[in-house]
Amino acid sequence: MDLLPRIPADRQVINAYGDGGFRISGTHWTQPVLVFPSKTVAWPVAAFSELTLESLEPVFGTEPVAELLLIGCGPAMAFVPKDLRAAVRAHGIVIEALDTGAACRTYNLLMGEGRRVAAALIPV
Repeated sequence: MDLLPRIPADRQVINAYGDGGFRISGTHWTQPVLVFPSKTVAWPVAAFSELTLESLEPVFGTEPVAELLLIGCGPAMAFVPKDLRAAVRAHGIVIEALDTGAACRTYNLLMGEGRRVAAALIPV
């Protein structure tokens, strides 16, 4: 029995995280990133405290629009302020904050299921 979904070759998969960076679909990143099923881009947010609606603007312009945005907060989970959560929800996106490791694993799982997911990740 195959327990892993077949992931199309053009999808962004988080292969590894830690040591201050990520390996995503074979590319090494040493800064915070936004990961979408079709692309990964640098993200200029170095700490969870810098998270703003403006910093998430690139997520709102993707096609197809993400239905879920995972925030990798760093080494520990933090709570997204209520007003920011509501503003993101107004764009039709649910936001969930997790520690970065959990966000990476959850992204891979949901993306492999074909869900419209994105991840905003702060390195650990």
